[in-house]
Amino acid sequence: MNEFMEFFNNSDPSNVSASVKLFLLLTVLSLAPSILILMTCFTRIIIVLSFVRTSLATQQMPPNQVLIGLALFMSFFIMAPTFQEVNKTALTPLFEEKINLEEAYEKAAVPFKDFMSQHTRQKDLALFLNYAGMDKPETVQDIPLTALVPAYAISEIKTAFQIGFMIFIPFLVIDMIVASVLMSMGMMMLPPVMISLPFKILLFVLVDGWYLVVKSLLQSF
Repeated sequence: MNEFMEFFNNSDPSNVSASVKLFLLLTVLSLAPSILILMTCFTRIIIVLSFVRTSLATQQMPPNQVLIGLALFMSFFIMAPTFQEVNKTALTPLFEEKINLEEAYEKAAVPFKDFMSQHTRQKDLALFLNYAGMDKPETVQDIPLTALVPAYAISEIKTAFQIGFMIFIPFLVIDMIVASVLMSMGMMMLPPVMISLPFKILLFVLVDGWYLVVKSLLQSF
């Protein structure tokens, strides 16, 4: 322990600063998956895309890697203004040693709070604030991340399920029509899903389904 303290006491400020930056980078990288999933639009996008695949009943087509990759790039595209603001107000001043680590954290939280608050239901936010016994915040920046992040997450899940429900309806109608036709023809042993699958894919291709889904997701933000 004494040797560890002696190392920092004898180190010049530049080496200590580099160590702090490296520690910050490792911390951000370790928390990156949680930040990506719970503090960006990734959750809504990947759930909706999964609903599309499930409603088509195409099993693993498109593969998980394709859906996750598409969701990632869409998330980066939608969150680009937020990331640029974080880099401008927090990361760049921190690396230039104009602000300390605590100030950088506070400045980096501002763009994320602005984004998440726009898509968080007041009912969901009030749930966590009331549970923690917190007073109603006067501004968005007064909302603690410990309450805003889970409130935003459940709001995103609810929104994604609402969009997924609307996607399911036309394909459910096709399944019902095919099942009724097969039953009327006495083909009860033939799986309706096997017959309806080509019709669902054909309908999805004719209406340019992926374009409509991605367009709806972009417009929802």
